[in-house]
Amino acid sequence: MAFLRHVGKHGDRKVAVIFREVPGESHMCLVAYTELLNKHIHDPMIQCIESDIGQNSENLADALNRSYTTDGKIILQILHHEGQLKKIQTAQVVMTPQPNTVIRLDELNKILDEMKQGEEAVKRLAEMDKSAGMQTRADVIRKMRGPQNQPVESTGDLLGDAHLAKQRLEQALKMENEAQGLLTEAKRLKSEAHQLDPNVSTTNDAAPVADVAKPKVRKTRTKVVA
Repeated sequence: MAFLRHVGKHGDRKVAVIFREVPGESHMCLVAYTELLNKHIHDPMIQCIESDIGQNSENLADALNRSYTTDGKIILQILHHEGQLKKIQTAQVVMTPQPNTVIRLDELNKILDEMKQGEEAVKRLAEMDKSAGMQTRADVIRKMRGPQNQPVESTGDLLGDAHLAKQRLEQALKMENEAQGLLTEAKRLKSEAHQLDPNVSTTNDAAPVADVAKPKVRKTRTKVVA
């Protein structure tokens, strides 16, 4: 007989394990007592469990959410609507994937979690081995620039001369725009000043800075003694 997932017992009652672990409560699970289900729910659910979709689903709920009762309703929604989903402790559920094979659900969850962590660890080690655990200069540049099709320029600086030149040009254009705005505002202020007083000078030679800043020298006479 083939190995069958998602089936077990709670005491003497057969259960289908809908969620191996309740989110935030890893010691609890969600089950449905199959013997209490009506035929229009029970038979399609058993078919779902035995199907490839059911056996390849980490949680049976994923498969039941895509399977239907005989009257065309989503099985998972009907189980929830009719109050058939029960939360119980994982240590109280015995999984029976085969007639002569039993394992407590809490122990099975630990094994599956360790296997999952092991697979992730193997993948991480493979990635580290591929790059010898070190990031090359090209890797760093590629991560900073993001996914692009443009080749990385090796010009001696981290981001490339073309990128730096673009930054300088953008700064220069911004400064030119600001300067143009200041000149326009200065012309407006001069125009207003002339309207208020036509005799006022709007040039910079009205009061030379050199004359104002230059200190006055006091002349003294030197007496000649005969």
